[in-house]
Amino acid sequence: MTIAVPTWTQADQQAGYSLPAPFFYDPAVYEAEREGIFLKSWHLVGHLNDFRETGDIVMDTLLDQSVLVMKGSDGQIRAFHNVCQHRGNRLVETRRSKARAITCGYHAWTYGLDGSLRGAPRTECLAHFDKAEHGLKPVRVEIFGSFVFVNLDPAARPIADMAPGAEAEMRRFLPDLDRLVLVEEVDVPVAANWKVIQENSIEGYHFSYSGPVHRELAQLIDFDGYALTPRGDWWTYIGPPKPGTTQAYGVPLEGATWQTDWFFNLGLWPNATIYAFPYSDVVGTFIMIPTGPETSLLRFGYYGPEGRPLPEVTRACIRWMNEELGPEDIQLNISNQKGLRSMGFRHGRYLIGETPDNRSEHLVRHFHQLCHRAIRPEAA
Repeated sequence: MTIAVPTWTQADQQAGYSLPAPFFYDPAVYEAEREGIFLKSWHLVGHLNDFRETGDIVMDTLLDQSVLVMKGSDGQIRAFHNVCQHRGNRLVETRRSKARAITCGYHAWTYGLDGSLRGAPRTECLAHFDKAEHGLKPVRVEIFGSFVFVNLDPAARPIADMAPGAEAEMRRFLPDLDRLVLVEEVDVPVAANWKVIQENSIEGYHFSYSGPVHRELAQLIDFDGYALTPRGDWWTYIGPPKPGTTQAYGVPLEGATWQTDWFFNLGLWPNATIYAFPYSDVVGTFIMIPTGPETSLLRFGYYGPEGRPLPEVTRACIRWMNEELGPEDIQLNISNQKGLRSMGFRHGRYLIGETPDNRSEHLVRHFHQLCHRAIRPEAA
């Protein structure tokens, strides 16, 4: 039986009302997003330097799908579905690993780093068995801005076509983009829909009201110059430095290095953000991975420039993100998700003035429109 996806009427949209609450918990929406968004979109797996040596492997899981990205002996980075072609056993369970070949733990079918089947015990008893016909199934992979992305849709647009100008904007603020190495990766389960988390990150309305850590962040930037800009299938929210700043995250800035003194964030449809916090010498990745209609996994990656020790202010920033700002945001996400289930709430009203400013929710509206168009194209 087909379950109908809720509606977001044109009248409500024109009146300035946001996505109705069921879009954040209805199983039909979750299934529609699986098919209409996540199985057709580019997903950030890691940085190019995560694949420096032959046999470097990163496993990425999205909903019920799992992908292996690995570097072959010929220097090529390839991606494959993470499943043995014999009986469908998952091949790799660890996020990061290194191997000369992939061997299935069930019946020892073995695959090369190019995905080809190298060995399959007892198949010599099968007439006309051709190893070339039983290699791993490939997945599209692209390098964009020195980050590695995969897409389960063979017909998807290249990222450069989807996000024209995005890489140039990244390079304008992130000078060490090509020479980053992983410092730390943190996975955090959150009891909230992935869109709730995304919404929270793309509006400045709550900065002055939602908690002390957000007010600390606002003090590092010239908040009057904070700009949130929709650009189609990508977006930015960027704030200039506050003049006269001498310390950040409780640490003096004297002698420190950083990627940028700006608050820089670039979002790529549907769920990845590449960013730099002011005065921090790391590039962060923030990925909202749906795990259910009302649950998500947040993956925080921190990449620092190779060959340069992290300044104390950068280490303090990472601690501040993990122990203060992140938890404050996550608590808002959880509280928001609970409220969306209330019988007393149907939908909200966007706070958007005649001229969108730093507290406007116009980027939230833009994101909602992208989501709705993807799962209800007939209503777009």
